[in-house]
Amino acid sequence: MMHRTIEFPNIGIKLSGVGDHITVFGFDIAFYGIIIGIGILAGIFIAAAEAKRTGQNPEDYYDFAIYAVIFSVIGARIYYVAFSWDMYKGDLLSIINLRQGGLAIYGGVIAAVITVFVFSKIKKLSAPVMFDTAVLGLVAGQMIGRWGNFFNREAFGEYTDSFLAMRLPLDAVRSSDVTELMREHMDTVKGVSYIQVHPTYLYESLWCLMLLILLLLYRRHKRFQGEVFLLYVLGYGLGRVWIEGLRTDQLLIPNTGVPVSQVLAGAAIIVSAGLILRGRKKSGEVNS
Repeated sequence: MMHRTIEFPNIGIKLSGVGDHITVFGFDIAFYGIIIGIGILAGIFIAAAEAKRTGQNPEDYYDFAIYAVIFSVIGARIYYVAFSWDMYKGDLLSIINLRQGGLAIYGGVIAAVITVFVFSKIKKLSAPVMFDTAVLGLVAGQMIGRWGNFFNREAFGEYTDSFLAMRLPLDAVRSSDVTELMREHMDTVKGVSYIQVHPTYLYESLWCLMLLILLLLYRRHKRFQGEVFLLYVLGYGLGRVWIEGLRTDQLLIPNTGVPVSQVLAGAAIIVSAGLILRGRKKSGEVNS
């Protein structure tokens, strides 16, 4: 029998019976998928609202969302499977089963960026303007979507006794995510073993909330088209470098112990910072 509690002992929160799905007409629907869906819808409406505010046609963003959602999900899955191949090579059909998670956000973002370039080219729209508009929906969707990991009891970090430490039953998590340090600090209560970890999904959700607020405040003061998106890339990369270092379910570059998302985040920080400096310099030259 799997135990379903989720606790935050240092802030006095204990949730009992937290399931990972609902059953409708005998069919299980994962909360992970529901939360991702809510995040996608929220992101679409926020992007359309920003398009209307800036004098663009919101319908262009509804049209774009159809393609962006499809290709982002595909990209997120390909990224995850590519760096978790040992989990899938013996059962290729499991690659298309998304109900238990297995989406990597960087794969989705990369696919979305490519989709923006292609869509804007076909529709004769400005790609930088689209990036600045859609990015508000993207970061809001990420903020919401991370809570799918809460229900799946995944995307957590190493053992901690910090303020936001999360306590999970050992039998409710994947054994591959449990480290020796977690086992050394494991508690057993009434025959049930518990680990205590960093809730890194929560850290990332809160980081995205702060980033969204920053972008909303800054967008009226941007110096060039595309700057808001580049600030997102820089800000999200900074958070991801830190958060990825805490996680125990990292996707690693093959034959190394190096987390691929940490490397990608570091590269994104450097590239986006360089492009921001160049764009602001050019903007200053134009206005001088």
